[in-house]
Amino acid sequence: MLADASRRLPPARRRWLPRMIDSTPPSTAPGRMSRVRWWILSLLFFGTTLNYMNRMVMGILAPGLQKEYLISDIQYSYIQAAFSFCYAFGQMASGNWLDRIGTRLGYAIALVGWSITSMMHALVTGVWSFCGIRALFGVTESPAFPAATKAVAEWFPRRERAFAFGFINAGTNMGVIGASLLVPWLATDYGWQWAFIATGALGFVALLFWIPIYKNPADHPKVSPAELAHINSDPPEPATKIGWWRLVSCRQAWAFALGKFLTDSMWWFYMTWFPKYLNKAYHLDLLTVGLPLVVIYLICDMGSIGGGWLSSVLIKRGATVNRARKTAMLVCALGAVPIIFAQSITGVWPAILALGLVTASHQGFSANLYTLVSDMFPRRAVASVSGFGGTWGYFGASLFQLVVGYSVEKQHNYTIPFLCAGLAYLTAFAVIQVLAPRLEPARLDAPA
Repeated sequence: MLADASRRLPPARRRWLPRMIDSTPPSTAPGRMSRVRWWILSLLFFGTTLNYMNRMVMGILAPGLQKEYLISDIQYSYIQAAFSFCYAFGQMASGNWLDRIGTRLGYAIALVGWSITSMMHALVTGVWSFCGIRALFGVTESPAFPAATKAVAEWFPRRERAFAFGFINAGTNMGVIGASLLVPWLATDYGWQWAFIATGALGFVALLFWIPIYKNPADHPKVSPAELAHINSDPPEPATKIGWWRLVSCRQAWAFALGKFLTDSMWWFYMTWFPKYLNKAYHLDLLTVGLPLVVIYLICDMGSIGGGWLSSVLIKRGATVNRARKTAMLVCALGAVPIIFAQSITGVWPAILALGLVTASHQGFSANLYTLVSDMFPRRAVASVSGFGGTWGYFGASLFQLVVGYSVEKQHNYTIPFLCAGLAYLTAFAVIQVLAPRLEPARLDAPA
């Protein structure tokens, strides 16, 4: 039929037909293309939303809890550093653990763990019990993002992964928005303990969807041959096991890890200190901080999806993966710079827009940073590399929490934290460019 149609075309147009045929994606297979991978993406989005809703509860309640339990800013930094520190080492173990037991079971175990631990916050009685429960919370939440990264690598071809992870990253913002709407109401009407209990219990709702729906693409009964061919359209990869030392000796792994070290610390600063900053600078309390936080993280959502969309569009238009990812990351890094001047803004809503811009820039940068793992490493190593990078990211976050706590309490301002936030992404971009100038694949199977 195609040959007959080509003979009816004018000669000037006929010569373009081979190019049109050749441009058909190699993943094309006979039959209708199912869309199961987008349902899987929705599950990951929902799980990430709940994960960050649970994380955000403490930050929103911080001003009131500090008054009730006489917690200083430095002690508050200890509480948040306990989470970050244990999350860091949890990710080091969770990546390899996920590669061994698989995404479906690993994510389910993590989901149950962090939901229960979130509810256990209602039992705390002071600073050190808060430190202990936040430490356990960090361990139980640590597999979430390595599992999401592994799932994206399993379900999406390379050209769709930046958008997919940008969509998942948007779940972090929706979690913050959900917490900003729910937590003030729960805390004021039922007590702060119920803010932790109710948000933690939502994890069991997600579990009811995760267990029956998530499977590997090849084993999923709803995946059509066309979609399976599309998912597996990247060049085949060897199945040999990769040693841990071989993995972490790659400069590509360190490009990701140092990028996370510099930028995750900023994100956790935004999550845990922005409500306190708005309370101190603009006198927004538990009943008035909700709407500003919603606006900040709605803007943040645009950056999360837009950052992944930008690199994906550039690739579709012919740019190399290296150029597309780096262009998107540089744009986002420049977008974070204005946060340096946030304290000079007098009006509350201009300040909200400035805070929204830096969070959007972070999420756009982060969506592409996570995608670098699947760009440079085979699927069988993605969760391990993601866990390795997450370890360094939250190790940086735990150190920066202490910097922020001492800076705010001793200097009574946010000058140093905002300066660090404005420069962190450009620094991370430069480090990645030095260690992975072309985003070349890691040579994991070469002899040592």
